[in-house]
Amino acid sequence: MEEREYEKFLAQRESEYEALCRRCGECCGASGEDPCSNLVGDRHGRYFCKSYSTRHGIQRTISGRTFMCVSIRDVIRSGAYYHGCPYGEAAR
Repeated sequence: MEEREYEKFLAQRESEYEALCRRCGECCGASGEDPCSNLVGDRHGRYFCKSYSTRHGIQRTISGRTFMCVSIRDVIRSGAYYHGCPYGEAAR
């Protein structure tokens, strides 16, 4: 496979993988006491990240605690599992 075709393939796979997200916010602490400060909920119960395109790296929770935001793939690979998360189901 040529490099250009491979890049196109990777972009398509990334798009398919991102489409799995239900926007539940669990991986960002939506149901916890101290979620990520970039997490925003809408009136339909879905959650979105205010800094999605630049989210990886050091972030803060609502209380000001710092943490390292990583790819959901890295979270799942570490063994974490969010009940009903389609990312986790796809990884199994």
